[in-house]
Amino acid sequence: MPNALLVYPEHPPTYWGADYALEISGVKATHPPLGLLTVAAMFPSSYELRVVDMNVSALHDTEIEWADLVFTSTMITQHVSLRNVVERCNRAGVSVVAGGPHPTTFHEEITGVDHFVLDEVEESFAEFFRDLEVDAAKRMYRERRKPDVTRTPVPRFDLIDIQNYATMSVQFSRGCPFDCEFCDIIKLYGRVPRTKPPEQVVKEFESLYRLGWRGPVFLVDDNFIGNKRDALKLLPVLAKWQKARGYPFTLATEASANLALMDNMMDAMIEAGFDSVFVGIETPNPNALIKTKKRQNTDKTQKDFLYHAVRKIQRRGMQVQGGFILGLDGDDAGVFDAQIEFIQETGIPVAPIYLLTVLKGTDLYERMESEGRLLETPLGTNAMLLNFKTELEYSTLIEGYKRVIGTLYDPTLENYLSRCLTLFRHLKPVHHLRKPKSRAEVEIAFMSVRGRLSAKQLPAYSKFIGKVSKDYPRMLPDAIYLAAMGYHFEKITRQQIAIHDFLSFLRNELELFQKATSAHYSEGEIRSLSQTSLDRAQLHYQSVSGEFRYEVDGLDDALQSFRSVVNARTGAGDLAHSENAL
Repeated sequence: MPNALLVYPEHPPTYWGADYALEISGVKATHPPLGLLTVAAMFPSSYELRVVDMNVSALHDTEIEWADLVFTSTMITQHVSLRNVVERCNRAGVSVVAGGPHPTTFHEEITGVDHFVLDEVEESFAEFFRDLEVDAAKRMYRERRKPDVTRTPVPRFDLIDIQNYATMSVQFSRGCPFDCEFCDIIKLYGRVPRTKPPEQVVKEFESLYRLGWRGPVFLVDDNFIGNKRDALKLLPVLAKWQKARGYPFTLATEASANLALMDNMMDAMIEAGFDSVFVGIETPNPNALIKTKKRQNTDKTQKDFLYHAVRKIQRRGMQVQGGFILGLDGDDAGVFDAQIEFIQETGIPVAPIYLLTVLKGTDLYERMESEGRLLETPLGTNAMLLNFKTELEYSTLIEGYKRVIGTLYDPTLENYLSRCLTLFRHLKPVHHLRKPKSRAEVEIAFMSVRGRLSAKQLPAYSKFIGKVSKDYPRMLPDAIYLAAMGYHFEKITRQQIAIHDFLSFLRNELELFQKATSAHYSEGEIRSLSQTSLDRAQLHYQSVSGEFRYEVDGLDDALQSFRSVVNARTGAGDLAHSENAL
């Protein structure tokens, strides 16, 4: 019986990863590797399967040695971890099969992989195994069409310990009818949403329920309402299933802002157990939205459409989580204050903001390429690296971004917790979405968060919990959870800024060193300048807190590059090559 090891490489810390909040709750990762677990259900029955999620536990050499084949699935942010996994498998002489969104787009840049099974694999995976059995497996397999998701098997949730995760994941549909210029979803999954029938989704719910899961379930669709007709068929079935079991799952999903125009859809979602929805808001700037072809977030007949859309969803009973982008064409220097004001006024606590990344394969990539604006920049590990030339001046954009995230997730958490109160003021209480917790459970959760907060954050936290206890007592468990998320967001913000500031310091220090040593100096004077510069770099490096470090943050490589350039100056005069060293 062949052994197949399914490996999910590690994500670097991100806003969405909730890494620091997870430390408080005691779980190890936010979501399970749904794609890999779905693929696991497609294996021939003759295979012995094991899953290693490197976000939960380390990958050991003994596990690689056990395997006849290693299968991986990755997104872009996991590319460095994937490279490490592939290198370890290569050294061990174990063949690697790679798939997922990242290899589908970037397979030409990935080395060491024996076989690529790309795109959606419902139809090509069986072909791969047939070829493998007769020792004729090809290097690459592509889907000839968008597969029928009604053929997708129930994921093998039994291969993981579900208690290691904050939430479980289920997929209802693939694809999105919209055509946002920066988005690769429509390129990967198409603009005609394909859906699973209600009974198929219920089977996946039943699988989780039988395994003992009780808690959050995220429907990972990129736009749950992309196929409105089928979504409205599914929701009553989910509501019936939930009611029969006392609502064991609290549901969340992603949807476009036009959800706010569908009262019947929102009511059906509430009845089925949805308490939150992620909306890609991007920016309150309508000019930028139109330029990036996100017209569904605008309405010529209604001023402040996005503001009213958020408020309407909240008043129906669902929290809105928002995704935001800075650096869009059409942005000007006023966008930073506009982002802050919009997020604070609407009451969106969970509001991760990212600088725009131009993804390969998107319409935006093609436009930027035709305009000569693409830059050779590695993606996926540094939140403040840009891979294109922006309309806004670079320094204005970076400093503005730092100001936005530093304000929304300020060190005291006052602004963040103020947004939580705004949410509670407008969020309609729904009885079946607010399960009571014992006083002991609430006190333990309260103290767990309190024990992590800094002295600067405790006053705002205590005041916030006191206000919620008095005015919104049913929301107290939600308030404590949101406070934990605020702790995570603030810490990720400081991490991003610390890493960016160190890399900026190295670039500036190198420039100063070059200017200083371009004059006529003796060998001894150059050595003295070199040592001073190296000492300053080392002190700055040590000032980056160890809790902010992660394997692929790039700081060690940047420092080593800096040292190499500076040390080289003591033995060579020409430093023209050093501009590309950092």
